[in-house]
Amino acid sequence: MRYKENWEETKEKWRRYWKHENTGRPLMCVIARKPEIEEAAQTMEAADVCRSEGRYYRLPEELNCKNPEEKYLNAEKIVGRYRYFCETHEFLGESFPNMNVDFGPGSLAAYLGADIVFNDDTIWFEPCIDDWDGQPPFAFREDNPWFKRHMELTKECVALAGDDFYVCIPDLMENLDVIAALRGPMPMIYDLIEEPEEIEARVKQIGDLYFEYYDRFYELVKNQKDQGSAYMVFQIWGEGKTAKLQCDFGAMISPDHFRKFVLDSLKEQASKLDQAVYHLDGPDNIKHLDAILEVEGIDAIQWTSGDAGPDGTLEKWDEIYDKAIAAGKSIWVKVYSGEFEDWLTNADRLVKRYGSHSLFLHFPEMSKEQADCLLDYAEKNWRDIEGTFKIKE
Repeated sequence: MRYKENWEETKEKWRRYWKHENTGRPLMCVIARKPEIEEAAQTMEAADVCRSEGRYYRLPEELNCKNPEEKYLNAEKIVGRYRYFCETHEFLGESFPNMNVDFGPGSLAAYLGADIVFNDDTIWFEPCIDDWDGQPPFAFREDNPWFKRHMELTKECVALAGDDFYVCIPDLMENLDVIAALRGPMPMIYDLIEEPEEIEARVKQIGDLYFEYYDRFYELVKNQKDQGSAYMVFQIWGEGKTAKLQCDFGAMISPDHFRKFVLDSLKEQASKLDQAVYHLDGPDNIKHLDAILEVEGIDAIQWTSGDAGPDGTLEKWDEIYDKAIAAGKSIWVKVYSGEFEDWLTNADRLVKRYGSHSLFLHFPEMSKEQADCLLDYAEKNWRDIEGTFKIKE
């Protein structure tokens, strides 16, 4: 891989992480700015900000986008911009170059009939189901305009990227989250009460369809040598089929409803993946953690406290990680609250509590000087740590 010197070593770390038997220090996503753009970073001269990759400092004029459609749909611009990002940053620790060709979180909804609205910093799906009367079962539609366009765009990007970096599998999403995008959140809440059999049937249909779409993207982006794949903003790599699973709509429903409408679908989906991380989003979803941990095919838990919330290092989140580790899962922790010294102090607490074998730490973009300091500290203090947290018999 052109932009990653220790890629074979990194892949081995990822293999061990999924098996909860990593050796050495924890896995760490550390992306450092090269000196030539550090001045621009200090003065915040960012030409553009990409939700999934980071800041593009001093982006050449020819790579700027005139409108949101060009930003998301122009293969040459997408690959050119990310190549510029790679050339101005270093991928250290277990970070690796991987580019998203994403039509927003939940693009499966677009393949099933929703329209997409592109904005500069996000993507929306327009609900398209007013009621369920006369609505045909969800079915794979190879001729859906958005699916065709997404596949063609991905194919173009893979060709342009070559062996320089991974093109990620897009964020298809699943279960109630897809239905909510098609129906609208408020109508969905009523549907769960008034038409539960309909929703159960629809969740099953989406589960049956998921791999019709996933597998087609996987065949486009997989590495030919090891069949490895990367999954969008979560910066994860795995040998074979890798994905993030979720049910953000779970925040709106009870634990009983989660078990009734979501759990079986997650179990089936996870059983067909080689690696899966569960994205647990927001305090109102914590109530479903016990059910999620019952899913054998989920290998890791990624917790986020919600938009603009504190990062994953707070002691109040230990109850989540305690349960995950006790259930034999790895944990994925995003570190960003405070300044660099706080990142180091807060991550240090987590490593000492949970050890190094099942922990992935995702840090913000930083200077090369900070990155060297962080990695040096990790090598000296975080190697082969058992952790103070003990699973109760």
